[in-house]
Amino acid sequence: MLFERIYEEGLAQASYFIGCQRKGQAIVVDARRDIQVYLDLAAKNGMDIIAVTETHIHADYLSGTRELASSTGATVYLSGEGGTDWQYDFDGTRIHHGDTIQLGNITLTAQHTPGHTPEHLSFLVTDGAVADQPGYMLTGDFVFVGDLGRPDLLDEAAGGKDTRFAGAKDLFASLKRVFMPLPDYVQIYPAHGAGSPCGKALGAVPTSTVGYQKAFAWWAPYLENDDEQGFIDELLDGQPDAHAYFARMKKENRLGPALIGQPAHPEKLDVEQVKNMLSDGSALLVDTRDQHSVHRGTVKGALNVPAGQQASNFAAWVIDPEREQRPLIVTFDGEANAAQFRDALYRVGIDTVRFFTSDIAELANYQPETIVPADLDHTGYDALVDVRGKGEYAAGSIPGAQQLSGGSALWRLNELPQTGSTLVTFCQSGVRNSVVASGLRRAGYKVLELEGSYQGWLDEQGA
Repeated sequence: MLFERIYEEGLAQASYFIGCQRKGQAIVVDARRDIQVYLDLAAKNGMDIIAVTETHIHADYLSGTRELASSTGATVYLSGEGGTDWQYDFDGTRIHHGDTIQLGNITLTAQHTPGHTPEHLSFLVTDGAVADQPGYMLTGDFVFVGDLGRPDLLDEAAGGKDTRFAGAKDLFASLKRVFMPLPDYVQIYPAHGAGSPCGKALGAVPTSTVGYQKAFAWWAPYLENDDEQGFIDELLDGQPDAHAYFARMKKENRLGPALIGQPAHPEKLDVEQVKNMLSDGSALLVDTRDQHSVHRGTVKGALNVPAGQQASNFAAWVIDPEREQRPLIVTFDGEANAAQFRDALYRVGIDTVRFFTSDIAELANYQPETIVPADLDHTGYDALVDVRGKGEYAAGSIPGAQQLSGGSALWRLNELPQTGSTLVTFCQSGVRNSVVASGLRRAGYKVLELEGSYQGWLDEQGA
């Protein structure tokens, strides 16, 4: 058996490529939307991808199941569990608890594990070449290393109302019914790692075993004592903020994400072309440099989405493709880097990176306004806004600040003073703040970014 974990650091998301080396057949589970990595793995190992599936209707990224099936001709397998409200709206073979997917010697057995979502499946994997019992479990957002998939995400991001309580009960039952009876030696491979908002305490270690989780996970004593209410109370306490774009991911993943096909190469623009497109409003500029470079000078009206691991998340904080369909011009030195950035945005359903420009020096006529912590007390503003997560805010913030998580700020403008007002914004060190501030400026606010953000303020206080 060939078993490969493909991990996307920015989204803290894991997909799995599992192949039978005897038959040359493979399946991909929880694929991301830019699929070349799976095609390359298949080619490298002389395999055909004959099946694709996913553990559930994802909220934090756009699934590549349809894309990969379209490219390879693979059979799509989708959960048929969860009731009529949780059925996919695109074609695929429906599978239920106990159903199997066969690839030569390898068997994947679906296990219905509701809690995070009602339709959620986990997959037991048996390598028939060496054993007649499963040795691995792809747990999706059911069991993480050291934690569990949050059951409140449907309330937080998908318009649910108090579904968290039923979800928490389902999760407790799934652990009792499916997970606890498994042999201790079964290795678990979840769909997310540390940094994902799909749980509150995900471990950085990529895999664990059933036995280790039974012995040491926070939830294990509640299962041992059959304490459902204690389990629910601790599970629901302190869950992190959910990004606003999760609601769009849920909807698109259920309907079936649009197919990308073979993407065109980003086109390089010279300074005059960029000027013309920005002048007539036919495109939007995304400055992909860090906040320090942006503060030295950028283009007025540009969004700041720093290149790197967090590009997918940051882009979805400030670009809503349901409202903004204009092509994006991104700042990069070469086509390869622009294409890599484009692929990162594909993962959150932003499909409009069409152009890149290598030099904005002639265009960088605007310096975002900032304020030093020492001037905060004698500067007039209408709101002081902490764009960190609610857990960070609860641990300490600047007196008088309101919390408005960066991942949802542009969707919660009703909680701010009217547009045209002056805001002072900050995060922990300034990276997230620069992203959110660029979005708030485009929304019509005058934004003063606190230099050094919260850490700078603490330093000023001598803390």
